[in-house]
Amino acid sequence: MAYPIVGATNLTSSVTAVDCQKQVRSWRLLRALMELLIPTCNRTLIEDNQEKCPQNYHVPPQTTMATTLTGTIFGYRHGKVSFCIQTNSKSTDPILLLELAVSTTTLAKEMQGGSLRIVLESASTSPCPGIGYSNISSNLLSTPVWAMYCNGRKVGYAIKRRASKSDLEALRVMDSVIVGAGSINGKELNNKEDDHEVQLMYLRARFQRVSGSANSQSFHLNDPEGNIGQELSIFFFRSSSP
Repeated sequence: MAYPIVGATNLTSSVTAVDCQKQVRSWRLLRALMELLIPTCNRTLIEDNQEKCPQNYHVPPQTTMATTLTGTIFGYRHGKVSFCIQTNSKSTDPILLLELAVSTTTLAKEMQGGSLRIVLESASTSPCPGIGYSNISSNLLSTPVWAMYCNGRKVGYAIKRRASKSDLEALRVMDSVIVGAGSINGKELNNKEDDHEVQLMYLRARFQRVSGSANSQSFHLNDPEGNIGQELSIFFFRSSSP
């Protein structure tokens, strides 16, 4: 099976590094992931009448506070999708790992419009029993629970979690991929079954991390020339205490 990817190198039976050409733009990464998922997807889009996102965020300009990191969006076809930030593609200690509120297929459908904006607002209370919560944290990204908005609509809560054994195995298999989108079969992830449903879908790229303040950070998908793009942005913010 040939996997949709970005760049000059084709993925065939296993994950390989992607030779990313300068003329390839970041929207092709999103398109590659959609082509993997949308043809077999029969789930509905998020309803338009759901709660709207607070419109108090924007794409920040390049600043001296910006750094480039490796970002990976991954998940099984009908399972919840995760977002992982690492210092580089080979790092075994993620800076951040979030389980998002939507499935992989739903997220791919949201990308059909050509852009994806995820806003994560520090939740005032934890909706999940057993998950601690603190209103005050010295590190914004240490917040355990986030209200999640996808393209302006509230879709539930994102949960910060520690990397599991299966997460680390998936990241290990992908460590040669710098920029690309594709799938990993069950055998490569040491799953007993190797069928259509157990394939892990992923999108990996360089993300620009921009720190606006102690209460706001954002991650923006870079194009291959290193410029901040508008196609995929993830915003983290918390409201100031009254």
